[in-house]
Amino acid sequence: MSLKVSQIILHVAIPAPFRYTFDYLVPSDVTGKQLQPGMRVQVPFGRNRLIGVIDVVDNHSDFDINKLKPILSVVDEEPILDKSVLWLCRWASQYYHHAIGEVYSAALPASLRKGKVAIRIQQWQWRLTDSGRNAEVSARAHRQQQLLQRLSESVSGVAEADLREWQPDIMSILKKMQDKGWVERCSYEPDSHAAMACSEPDQMHVLNPAQQFAVESVQKKLSAYAAFLLYGVTGSGKTEVYLQIMKQVLASGRQVLILVPEIGLTPQLLQRFQRRFQCSIVTFHSGLGETERSQNWLQARSGEARIIIGTRSAVLTSMKTPGLIIVDEEHDVSFKQQDGFRYSARDVAIVRAHHENIPIILGSATPSLESMHNAQEGRYDLLELPERAGNAVHATMNLVDIRQQKLEEGLSETVLRHIRRHLDMGGQVLVFLNRRGYAPTLLCHDCGWVANCQRCDAHMTIHMASCQLRCHHCGTERRIESHCPDCGSADLHPIGQGTERTETVLKRHFSDVSIARIDRDTTRRKGEMARMLSEAENGQSRILLGTQLLAKGHHFPNVSLVVIVDSDQGLFSADFRGPERMAQLILQVSGRAGRAERPGEVIIQTHNPEHPLLHSIVQHDYRLISQQLLAERLDSGWPPASYMALLRAEATDQALPFHFLRDAIQQATLVENSPALLGPVAAPMEKRAGRYRAQLLIQSGNRAGLHEFLPVWLALIEKLKSSRKVRWSLDIDPQDMF
Repeated sequence: MSLKVSQIILHVAIPAPFRYTFDYLVPSDVTGKQLQPGMRVQVPFGRNRLIGVIDVVDNHSDFDINKLKPILSVVDEEPILDKSVLWLCRWASQYYHHAIGEVYSAALPASLRKGKVAIRIQQWQWRLTDSGRNAEVSARAHRQQQLLQRLSESVSGVAEADLREWQPDIMSILKKMQDKGWVERCSYEPDSHAAMACSEPDQMHVLNPAQQFAVESVQKKLSAYAAFLLYGVTGSGKTEVYLQIMKQVLASGRQVLILVPEIGLTPQLLQRFQRRFQCSIVTFHSGLGETERSQNWLQARSGEARIIIGTRSAVLTSMKTPGLIIVDEEHDVSFKQQDGFRYSARDVAIVRAHHENIPIILGSATPSLESMHNAQEGRYDLLELPERAGNAVHATMNLVDIRQQKLEEGLSETVLRHIRRHLDMGGQVLVFLNRRGYAPTLLCHDCGWVANCQRCDAHMTIHMASCQLRCHHCGTERRIESHCPDCGSADLHPIGQGTERTETVLKRHFSDVSIARIDRDTTRRKGEMARMLSEAENGQSRILLGTQLLAKGHHFPNVSLVVIVDSDQGLFSADFRGPERMAQLILQVSGRAGRAERPGEVIIQTHNPEHPLLHSIVQHDYRLISQQLLAERLDSGWPPASYMALLRAEATDQALPFHFLRDAIQQATLVENSPALLGPVAAPMEKRAGRYRAQLLIQSGNRAGLHEFLPVWLALIEKLKSSRKVRWSLDIDPQDMF
């Protein structure tokens, strides 16, 4: 018996690597529903059943209607994705030339991608009891004291989700205090109308003239699209500028989306915003559970959440009443997705703000050269904060020439003396080395054997604590050899420094103080990052040692000395963005010193003390650095003077990627006005995770011309036999040539 269907055709986006939609029929038993774009449907796809998103509702198909299959069911009563987000996803799919179904999937939490019903669940909060308000807590119970203080700041109670965000392992403390009768758990129904008010319990800070000018400049343009580049030196009070602009946006009943580059920045921002605004705030990052993420997403979509803070994926979050977008640390490469759907959250945010007709603020102490160029060309309004807020002054910066000096695990005697001096004066010290592990590799002194990864063109990093060699590219692990596998010698030496090795010398010299090593090895467990940053901020840890996790926007008011162990890594990079990123990283790290009344000092160890870039950095003159680097970029034709795409290919057979890319070049000759194609060449790391990689650079001086060429070319590439023998992908505006 055949199934009766209407003549309605649904163009459905499937979460699969296809840059087009699939046509389905509508069974007669669901024709009464008002089917609209943005609704989820379950469809048959091969032997599977998938959840897709309706892209278009039509009465026409380019295919034989008798061969079309009907959908299986309709998941939603109304569109789960609103018109604005649908438009944004379609734009992103076209601009990044990526499968539309996978873009829609990126805009949905995992549970909704699986077809779960989009409903809110019971909300819980915690509040103090009368006993808790009068409780006497031991001086050693620091976390109980912090929790009591947090709960005492709210009369009605604090949402359990907010407490988990504040300290992910807080439930054990809450249970103990509940057993003592100090706190109680109760359900509540968030009042979206009350949440819209967003009252301010914290006293507003007095702004300096530059901050005041920045706030007023944005406030004048809150009713329409405008892009602002907030260029403020580290410690200049950019966050306070954000907060005072947000006040007016929230008072008008609109929502604010704040994008941050790293999950580690979320707890600090969340606490600061919660102290300032008494309204619903939700977060989005990889540390959230599936249920918590979907509930936060639903709050943002309904308008109940007034402030949304998240990492790059949050840029596609549905919002009922968007009013302002803020991209903090806009220069950070973390905003670019490096696999799958390779989008730039910063660039998508700008397009979204333009489409929503709302302002966007890009904030940074070290703006990207592209953003500085856009400000020079008048596309962005440049707002500068040249001085540190309050009484803080710029830290003094000094280069230490370590040539011919005796180094102890990478640290010079000069550095060790300065660390002791600052500790004796009550200061806090931050030691920065952007390389985790004990040492970059293991070397045989007798025959020269080096511990290499068998699956990558890379050395294995020594991790002494776990007695392992690890590849930081593919994840391969093995035990540290006791004897050389080539010559049998036991004379094996670790070469170079990592944070784990530097920690050993710090503990040896400064055993009287607490040392916190903050890198991806020590912060793997949920909640560890937040805990360690909290201890660093309140001064419990006197020496902070870490990688770039410490460089991104954290506020450590007690840090008086910053030591940069190895500043030379970016001076001679093969990547044209190397000098820019090196300057940004050093200045960001240096900005952690002297952020309060205590004067700050920065010591930069280098083998190249005469290098002009280092001298510009020592002068705190990023404006001059960016002007010089931008002039070099424009002269050489690199972005922003041109626009690029990168066609990547990989396979287990070394020859196949090159064969495919040469075929792709041949296909480009069939397209009119094709841009310059450079390559193919092996990737800088040719072998990774057991696969050989090659790439082809596409470069054009005209963005529109590049994007007219690419879809025609891709259609030809997809038909190549060689394309089915490799994994290939296209990266628009690539940030990483690696």
